[in-house]
Amino acid sequence: MRNVGVHEPLSRPGDVTAGERVFNDFAERYRQYFPRVFAYVYGRIREVQAAEDVASEAFERAFVKADTLRHEEAFGTWLFTIARNLLISYCRKRNRFGGPVNSDLVDSLATDDAPEDNLLEREEVAKIMGHVRRFPRREQDIIALKFDAELTNVQIADIMNLSESNVRVILCRTLQKLRKALQEEG
Repeated sequence: MRNVGVHEPLSRPGDVTAGERVFNDFAERYRQYFPRVFAYVYGRIREVQAAEDVASEAFERAFVKADTLRHEEAFGTWLFTIARNLLISYCRKRNRFGGPVNSDLVDSLATDDAPEDNLLEREEVAKIMGHVRRFPRREQDIIALKFDAELTNVQIADIMNLSESNVRVILCRTLQKLRKALQEEG
């Protein structure tokens, strides 16, 4: 027989509340996505503090609006869309846009043992970035999302509101244009 009027505790010691579960899930997503979101934003504006601010604001907005996300598996694409929109706003306010930087290349430059090799690689990166900065913004965005954020063509298509085949064609043509510009330069 059950004791009437005696209430069982809502949670037991060690139980995780729904709020804690949501926070823990989001914290895990932060750890998973922050480096890529930061790399994408930093690659576009090349200012550490501003890139951290924009990336953090993207996560803040995603956390506040998490209940509007219809499909959990689309979180990454949704987050990069938020980051891209914030980046565009930031650049409009600042009226400046840098070219993308491949974070793997930057990491390799930072750990290279031979200073003369490091200098040559830096010069090559600067040359590539100089060409990419002359491309239309859409091409710059696709290059940055592909190589800095390491997104798939499908994810880029969702973020840019393009078809996957369109992203593939733009990426291919942009890389061909870059190769040609580098060959002409010598």
